[in-house]
Order: sequence, then C-alpha cells, then structure tokens
Amino acid sequence: MMLNPKVLSKGVLSTACLARSSISMPLFALNSMMCIIEEHMCIENLQSIDRIQSFTSTGYSLREGMSSMASGSTSCKDEDGARRKLQDFSQPQHSFLRSSFLGRSQTLSHSAFYPWLLHSHLYSSYNNGKELSDLANKVLNGLPKFVKIVEVGPRDGLQNEKDIVPTNVKIELIRRLIASGLPVIEATSFVSPKWVPQLADAKDVMEAIREIKGVSLPVLTPNLKGFEAAVANGAKEISVFASSSESFSKSNINCSINDSLARYREVTLAAEKYSIPVRGYVSCVVGCPVEGAVPPSKVSYVAKELYEMGCSEISLGDTIGVGTPGTVVPMLQAVASVVPVEKLAVHFHDTYGQSLSNILVSLQMGISIVDSSVAGLGGCPYAKGASGNVATEDVVYMLNGLGIETNVDLTKLLAAGDFICNHLGRKSGSKAAIALGKLTANASKL
Repeated sequence: MMLNPKVLSKGVLSTACLARSSISMPLFALNSMMCIIEEHMCIENLQSIDRIQSFTSTGYSLREGMSSMASGSTSCKDEDGARRKLQDFSQPQHSFLRSSFLGRSQTLSHSAFYPWLLHSHLYSSYNNGKELSDLANKVLNGLPKFVKIVEVGPRDGLQNEKDIVPTNVKIELIRRLIASGLPVIEATSFVSPKWVPQLADAKDVMEAIREIKGVSLPVLTPNLKGFEAAVANGAKEISVFASSSESFSKSNINCSINDSLARYREVTLAAEKYSIPVRGYVSCVVGCPVEGAVPPSKVSYVAKELYEMGCSEISLGDTIGVGTPGTVVPMLQAVASVVPVEKLAVHFHDTYGQSLSNILVSLQMGISIVDSSVAGLGGCPYAKGASGNVATEDVVYMLNGLGIETNVDLTKLLAAGDFICNHLGRKSGSKAAIALGKLTANASKL
C-alpha cells in the first residue's frame, strides 16, 4: 500500500491518503507510527473498522462521517476538516480502535495500543483499565496483578563501577528511588573494602538513610562479621548470597558452596534473634562463566538450603545473562518444587538482551517479585563479560503495559536514572529511558 504524506502545520502532523480507503488520517511525527497503525489496525481489512483514533502530540479523532469518507472520493479533500478536529488529549477520549485481528466483537482504547502517551503528552505505558490486562491474561496465562520490584542499583549496580561514586551521590540516588515509589531498595553491602572498595562507605550511607520509613532498605552481608556491622549501623533487613556453581563460589566468595551455606546458617540464626528478615541470593542459576551450563538440580539444592535455614525470600540470579525462556523455565520448575513460588524472585542480567522475555515467562510461572537496577547499572566484578542488570525503567514500562501494578512512578524513576547517569557521564542502559527521553525532547520542540 502506498502512502503519500503531506506536511501540515509546523511538521507536527502529516496527512496520509490511504489509497484503498480514501481516509484522511493524521499521524504522529515519528516515522514508525504508520507501520504501527497498519499493523494494529489490520489496514488491509478496513471494512472492520468502525471508528479510528489516531495520535499526535495534541490528538485527533475521526468521528462523524467516517462511513461516508470511507466510501467517497479517493482524494484527500478533507484535510481542512481534519485540521478543525484537533483535540487536546487532556480531554476525555472515548474513541476506540476495532481491529479484525482481535475479532469484530473486541475493542481496545487508544492508550492500549499507544502506551507511551502520558496525560502530559510525554510518556507512559499504562493500559486503559482492565481491557488490555484481561486480554493479556487470555494470551499470557497466569500473570500476577501486582509485582514487587526490588531495586538493586545502589548496591549491585554501583559495586561494579571503576571509579568510586561519592557517598552523597549514592544517598541522593537512594532518596530519588524512594520518591519513585519503589518498595525495596538494596542500599549497600557490608563487605571488606579490600574486595569491594566501591562500597567502603556503607556506614556513612546507612547513617543517612537508617531512619527513613515506608521502604525496605536491605544490605548485603557475606558473613557473621558483616551482619554484626550491618546491625550496628541500623540495618533492619539483610541479604546473603550463595552460588549454584562450585567454581564461581570459590572465585566470588573464596569458599565452596557448602562452606558458604554453613556461614549463612550462622547469619540466619543471629538474624532470628534480632527478628531481622533475611533474603537469600542464588547466583549462576542458568550458566557459570567457568563451568558453563548449570543443572537445575544444583540451583534447587542451594535454594532449598537457604529457604530451610530461614531466608524469607530467595532471589534467583542469572549472573552472566545467558538465560533464555527455554533454560529459565526448567530452572524455575526445579526450584518451585522445593521452595514455595511466592517466596521466589528473579534477577536477570541483560547480557544477551533476554531479560524482559525471561521476566515475562517467570511471571507466567507464578513469580511476582523482580529484581532490577535503575538505568541498567551493574554487572559482576567476578563474572567476566556480564553486563548490567535489567533496567528498572524497562521492567516498569513493560509491567505498566500489561496492566500489572507496581506502585512505581515511571516519571520519577526516569529522573533518578538521569541523575545517576549524568554523574557517571554515560547514557542510560535502559532502552525505555532512552526512547522516552527522545520523545520528551521532540515534544519540547513542538
């Protein structure tokens, strides 16, 4: 199908004459919009379309006279009429798009297909009410209504930086992440500065945030000594970490898997006395940089040990980001057979760009807790080639689009990502943040 765009006022809109339908339709200034419209509206079957809502930074709706326009002349004579029907998206919109690929009896509102439009005309991925989430659940069985996001950027993200991030920057990042509505933010780690010098200021960070209410701020502790230091500095929740790979355990924490589990039994017993919750991490749940593929049975063994010693939540980490849904599913099946699925979280690195697909399949299997890192910060000092964690912005954007609640304000989250990226002097590792930043910049020029 040939499209002949005509530029309207200041390049904000263009009018495309659809040769077969003769409908004069405005398009968003982005080049890809027409492809999206054609795909979702099944343009080859325009007879099934009752009403069409098209989008710009201001909005435009074709309502009255649609049928007569569709059956009339093949020219673009109604361009002036189109200009007269510009509307602001701040006003309620009730037009719906009916697409033959959904069936003639099903309709979706414009916000379902164009999730990146906010009321401020900038960005969001919220679908409109239950309509898309219900449809998604028909296609993607078993999606949760709410997902708890565990933000690991201040610890797991910044520990991998070559240059030491100033304490005041870390504290401000944590405060911004709290303001975005994230319920859990891993603040720092009480490990030896010799091994992780980037987090040598753990005491100072905790001093600044220890009295903040309404958010969980766990810290990582590798042993009983680290636990005691964490408690002395006001930690109310802690984490321990084990590996499902023997080789990685020795290179990461300098001991075998069973020796590490013995250490953590001491920590969990001490935590129980203080009524402090303990979260357990399992690394290399799909692959190891030394051993290669890791059998699910090894992962389930470590996860079960951590759970039985008292860990209230087990996070399963694809440390080097090699997992795909094909390898994640059997791993989750094995672990869920020994640990209740509601106690499990997933933690994916995005080395091969598989994180979001892995998260989605995890949600379908009953997982409702997801670890992520603002701006995709992170990696692993002891896993060569591992890229950053999946970006929190990308996770929230996807979940919003699926109608899954997170209670996270994406706008404030993006601002937190911008803050730390500006300090680090590099662009965000979040694809959503980069794309939405471009939309914001383009909108400001209109």
